[in-house]
Amino acid sequence: MNKTILILLVALISITGLAQNSRATHFNLEYKIALQGYDPVAYFTQKKAVKGKKEIASTYEDVTYYFSSQANKETFAKNPSRYEPQYGGWCAFAMGDYGKKVEVNPETFKILDGKLYLFYNAYFNNTLKSWNKDEVNLKKKADANWKKISNQ
Repeated sequence: MNKTILILLVALISITGLAQNSRATHFNLEYKIALQGYDPVAYFTQKKAVKGKKEIASTYEDVTYYFSSQANKETFAKNPSRYEPQYGGWCAFAMGDYGKKVEVNPETFKILDGKLYLFYNAYFNNTLKSWNKDEVNLKKKADANWKKISNQ
């Protein structure tokens, strides 16, 4: 009987661990760090991309963020979901246009309705410009595509 309980406990812990880790598997993480180390709060307060510091880090639901100041870390801790990037930090345009996870340039971003959106910007292709041309439609499609991807 004790062996059965132990097996059930191990199974439950494994399932719980997988459920917790599944969120992070959908995020755009570089060495387990979100936003390529940029400070999520600075996008909102300073209106620009600011590199965070390893020494000022915080993990929210298995996703680690770096901050440029202790104050920003504390602000984030009060309401983390407010500062997290949409679509797990993947390119908003690509998520809307064809439902794919595409890398971003964390310095190419937009705050829309109090949410952070990131975009691919390399090799003469700034997808923020394309997003701006059809934002309403692309956002609607990106929301639907992300829901499908993040629920897998």
